[in-house]
Amino acid sequence: MSEHLSKSDVPHLVLERHRIAERWRSERWDSLVANGPVWHDRFPGMEFLDIDPDAFAPKEKVADYFVAYAKLIAVPIRCGVEVRLVHKNADRPGFRVETSDGVIEANNVVAATGPFQRPVIPTVLPDNAGVLQIHSSAYRNPHQLPDGAVLVVGAGSSGVQIADELLNAGRQVYLSVGPHDRPPRAYRGRDFCWWLGVLGKWDAETQGPGTEHVTIAVSGARGGHTVDFRRLGAQGMTLVGLTKSYKNGTVTFARDLADNLARGDASYMSLLDEADAYVARNGLDLPDELDARKIEPDPECVINPILELNLARAGITSIIWATGFAADYSWLKVDVFDERGRPRHQRGVSVEPGIYFLGLPWQSRRASSFIWGVWHDAKYLADRISTQRKYLAYHESSKRETRAQAGKGRQ
Repeated sequence: MSEHLSKSDVPHLVLERHRIAERWRSERWDSLVANGPVWHDRFPGMEFLDIDPDAFAPKEKVADYFVAYAKLIAVPIRCGVEVRLVHKNADRPGFRVETSDGVIEANNVVAATGPFQRPVIPTVLPDNAGVLQIHSSAYRNPHQLPDGAVLVVGAGSSGVQIADELLNAGRQVYLSVGPHDRPPRAYRGRDFCWWLGVLGKWDAETQGPGTEHVTIAVSGARGGHTVDFRRLGAQGMTLVGLTKSYKNGTVTFARDLADNLARGDASYMSLLDEADAYVARNGLDLPDELDARKIEPDPECVINPILELNLARAGITSIIWATGFAADYSWLKVDVFDERGRPRHQRGVSVEPGIYFLGLPWQSRRASSFIWGVWHDAKYLADRISTQRKYLAYHESSKRETRAQAGKGRQ
């Protein structure tokens, strides 16, 4: 956002309550890497240094990249300043921004906090259930957890990577698998991100029916690999269905494990089909990969799924809730939200003049909540802000000219 505002000669200030890219440094697990290769998950104006373009950047490298980019484009940033409240001015244009370092007046406010502020833990187990319960954002490494088995709830990218790490550390792991899409990490020599690009899926402007809340199981860990739940089951991980309820020390799971795996398989095969059709249509010289269509046999935990699990008897001492985040706009006291608390906007331009959003999922397209997608959405918003400033500048100059003409008349 700052880059494009600077290019449009719009004076601005960026406020950050911690360090640049703080969540990458201190609110994710130690071994986290980006889920896209560095040739893709970056801004157009700067490449990652000292990393193979097809590699997946460790989280510290990602944070360092943001810091370096901020320096490159000379962002006017104030770190350690928290925005506490934003109010619309009642008697004049603009907004009053109350911060931990005083009050700022602004004609425009861009909420670039994205949708992942508040960790969500479903109210399934009480706090006194006798096991450690943490959100995936609080997980760091296997040594952090008490001895014993672990139940990981949620099979999106975070859940499956954490469960895989715990399994490789020698833990007994139960993974609660809900509805998901499961793309190939790579196919016919090209990464999943490349296929989404050439197939036009990054630029899709609306989600398909029934896909609004479906997670994606993809991993860049250990050099990147396709997530295969059946293979994890064959390696000793116990797969269970969606976590439903808890009573008297026992967790109940839905009878949907096989259906959820089948849905993931369908999304996987669909992308392979589209990729093959693209190769044939364009005459590309990409190697065949027939083994990619092989589906592993169902492990025992899928054939005879566990529907109830007594935590104590299973030796489970920890539960990790990889159940996502919710947005928190409690600081933005402006009438721009619907009855569910979601921003009312068109491509990030809210219904309240002067309030903008950046980094929302599907803000303008599928890529909007990814690094390079945010760059393009910010360009659009900066153009809107710059255009409005020019209209206001004309208005002010016109008023001055009118006053000057009036003064000459009085002379």
